[in-house]
Amino acid sequence: MNKSISILTVILSIVLYSGCESSKNQFFIQDLKGNQAIDTSQIWLTHEHVLVDFIGADSIRPDSWNHDSIMKEVLPFFNKLSEFNVDYFVDATPAYLGRDVFLLEKIADTSGIKIMTNTGFYGARNNKYIPKFVEEMAAEEIAEIWINEFIYGIDDTHIKPGFIKIGVDNTDRLKLMHQKLIEAAAFTHLKTGLTIASHTGKAKGMWPQIKILKRMGVSPEAFIWVHAQQESDVKNYLKAAEIGCWISLDGLGWEIEGHIEKLIFAKEHGILNRILISHDAGWYDPQKNVQTIKPFTNIFEKLIPKLKGHGFTDKEINLLIKVNPVKAFSLGIKSYNLESENNSRE
Repeated sequence: MNKSISILTVILSIVLYSGCESSKNQFFIQDLKGNQAIDTSQIWLTHEHVLVDFIGADSIRPDSWNHDSIMKEVLPFFNKLSEFNVDYFVDATPAYLGRDVFLLEKIADTSGIKIMTNTGFYGARNNKYIPKFVEEMAAEEIAEIWINEFIYGIDDTHIKPGFIKIGVDNTDRLKLMHQKLIEAAAFTHLKTGLTIASHTGKAKGMWPQIKILKRMGVSPEAFIWVHAQQESDVKNYLKAAEIGCWISLDGLGWEIEGHIEKLIFAKEHGILNRILISHDAGWYDPQKNVQTIKPFTNIFEKLIPKLKGHGFTDKEINLLIKVNPVKAFSLGIKSYNLESENNSRE
């Protein structure tokens, strides 16, 4: 690690309190404009996409797409969000898959929606979206890239990430590259307090990541289980909530009824306070001649009315779209004492 990172570590150790199990203090969130105060009255979309380019890390060229053309296609969907008073839009597209902070800044300035971007690498789909040079790196070296973006900004801009986005293939035995990604995420969290959002899917791919985080001293409270709606055994939601994971049911741009069943289960079992909901919708695809962008409004137009029909209160709905998101994405180091856990088992 370079000297700047060491200095940051010292600063953060003074500012951020780390307890034996987990820091309960939440401090601020970080969007494109910088640090923002905690506010549980604002509405969030916690997992969406403006642009995704599936061409692959070795072929992607951000200078090949046109911002004006993209904004013409995308802005009507952002303007629609103003009808529902949406404040925060979390863009989950990582580097080498279409992350473009210049584009995001233009959209935020034009639409008035606050946008959060990320640092990280996406290993799912057999590492297609990870550059070859990254595959040769150790976890500490990968983390240095991400920490530098947190310190200095992304792509020579003032824009800093608000969370870490990684992706793994869904298996109970993580590939070496994916082990390095979660290890790098742990190193980065312990230096920055950034939350880790991991494209995972079924629970079998989540548990080995949690094991690594605990071993490295990071609480599961710092982890968002992305695409958790793909898990069919809802008992895994109870286990994940018990250890503090955030459970992201983020396929609402594509399907509603299955999400409702899982949300009713979460309500009945008292774990709504660990649930995030979003659409995983959008997005502009530079590889398509004709765009098929899905709107970011199913939650407001379809889901919420149906939840109210199932007896969900305004307080419970606000928990999902206001309170939980700001807690999940608040910067704060959440440490874990594995030795304490082992002792409690003896």
